[in-house]
Amino acid sequence: MSTAPAHPHSAATPLLAADGLVVDYGRVRALDGASLAVPPGGIVSLVGSNGAGKSTTLKAISGLLPLAAGTVRFAGEDITSLAPDRRVARGIAHVPEGRRVFAGMSVRENLLLGAYTRADKAETAHDLAECTTLFPILGKRLEQAAGTLSGGEQQMLAIARGLMSRPTLLVMDEPTMGLAPQMIDLILDTVLAIRDRGTTVLLVEQNAVEAIRLSDHVYVMRLGRIVHEDRGADLDPELLKALYMGHEL
Repeated sequence: MSTAPAHPHSAATPLLAADGLVVDYGRVRALDGASLAVPPGGIVSLVGSNGAGKSTTLKAISGLLPLAAGTVRFAGEDITSLAPDRRVARGIAHVPEGRRVFAGMSVRENLLLGAYTRADKAETAHDLAECTTLFPILGKRLEQAAGTLSGGEQQMLAIARGLMSRPTLLVMDEPTMGLAPQMIDLILDTVLAIRDRGTTVLLVEQNAVEAIRLSDHVYVMRLGRIVHEDRGADLDPELLKALYMGHEL
């Protein structure tokens, strides 16, 4: 599999800047002041053990969870108070963990739902064709119920549905979870293809080694906090292992 080129993280003004994010689940503090920046045009990953706060961070950025504190800025605009659909319209698309396709609807209908904020029918049709170029199997399954697709095909559909909103930033939560090794390679190569087409990617991936290999920049999370960050090409595997085990730097 190809790998991402290394770019200095500070080379560009952030497309996304999340500062001091705090999220509480009742009495449990799931995020405790997490901050990160995503420059345009690359891949940034969040890695960490289960329960570290990675998925919560993505949901907070997408507006799916309320913040107890902190701010989210996107393309220079404070979007902290915007509803999720308004964030989609601004250019943020979220591919959720577990795919969550609409099983009883066709592949085509699922894809068109991804474009619900758009009114440009001709361009929407063009983008649907582009998605079937990126994922040829979906082009053969357009009239098939999404629930009858394999797990890998459903993941392709979830990604393509996110792309149908023409996002500037694609937020992807565990895109390879539960997939066979061959399908994992295909999905991860697709992440690179999406980046190469000009869409910035913020990725949470269970396979930290693969996430680091793909990414320009990596944030390591533990207990709701960012405990380390580095360029993907420079992150020491032994340091990562220590951070996962909870050792202090």
